[in-house]
Amino acid sequence: MNYILFDGTSRNALLPFTYTRPVAEIRIGILTIREKWEKYLGSTISSVTEDYLSHKYPMVELEENVMINASYLPSDPLVNVIKDLKPKQAVFYKDEAVAFYVKEDQEVDFEEYEIIEYDSEVLSVQNTWDIFSKNHQAIENDFKLLTHDRVSQPIPESNNVIAPENIFIEKGAKLEFTMLNASKGPIYIGKDAEIMEGSMIRGPFVLGDKAVVKMGAKIYGGTTIGPYSKVGGEINNSVLFANSNKGHDGYMGNSVIGEWCNLGADTNTSNLKNNYAPVRLWSYETESFAKTGLRFCGLMMGDHSKCGINTMFNTGTLVGVNANIFGTGFPRNFVPSYSWGGNGGFTTYLTKKAFEVANVVMSRRKVEFTEEDKKILEHVFDETKRWRKNYDS
Repeated sequence: MNYILFDGTSRNALLPFTYTRPVAEIRIGILTIREKWEKYLGSTISSVTEDYLSHKYPMVELEENVMINASYLPSDPLVNVIKDLKPKQAVFYKDEAVAFYVKEDQEVDFEEYEIIEYDSEVLSVQNTWDIFSKNHQAIENDFKLLTHDRVSQPIPESNNVIAPENIFIEKGAKLEFTMLNASKGPIYIGKDAEIMEGSMIRGPFVLGDKAVVKMGAKIYGGTTIGPYSKVGGEINNSVLFANSNKGHDGYMGNSVIGEWCNLGADTNTSNLKNNYAPVRLWSYETESFAKTGLRFCGLMMGDHSKCGINTMFNTGTLVGVNANIFGTGFPRNFVPSYSWGGNGGFTTYLTKKAFEVANVVMSRRKVEFTEEDKKILEHVFDETKRWRKNYDS
């Protein structure tokens, strides 16, 4: 069977991260959503997404296909139901389609389908803040999936460890003179990753392949540091997708950082309002601030965005794609894509300059900044113009 992940109704609620990727490419836990489904189903899976993303993320459609809503994370019970799907059958959770059988070029009308109601527990990503708030559970699920019937590399004796049975180290990882506490959740250290001396880490925690934790870092549970990222300072319940840096002192809590981002030294994110009120976060769907229902919510930062040293972010701040923030004081709680400036005001960050930076940043990791990447980012620039309408006036 050919499986295809589709964006679903939550795509717009997951902006700015889905400006530059399908929902399936969001990282939560150890793996991206697509990687999870591939592990469970034992096959390569493509995505159907926005037209402007489809060249980089092409859909592979065969004569018979099962479409899966990428907002939903796999589990054994859900996967078993999906594997058993027959023509004209669909799986629904409450009122939303989770998966359905479809033939090539078939028009889908669910009124003609047999609906299978799925009522077991399900883990899904419906909003940006779900990525960090559900990361604790996602790490535990992925840890079981990836380490089943496998043996960890030995933990070097210089490390101070609690619950070593909950720690898994891949080949090539380096860690000496660290403190690892896996009593509250597992710790997974990817291939060729490094935790420098003096770091204190409490699980559940993920360090992706070739990622680095710098000396003396303090990292709390529910945190994922994606592949090729570098972090330091104090981090709590946050997710860095990949290739992003928070390399110095400063606090980041209950936050999500996309790819190719950099947070300057002593950047701090507030994750709790002074009055302890529930946090509101910018919604691209309603073009207003939405209720998260959370008391703790920090920074959401889209791909290729940067901030200078000593930057301060208010509780519940959303930064779009390719923003460059610097200066004293707090920037606004919503910083549109391609914004250049800070508390003193913003101008438009032109694509020519932004792409020059992206080319340099990506080439340092030996990754090509392709024409496809440029076209995607140019589309984002055009699509987000309306939120920069007061700039440069």
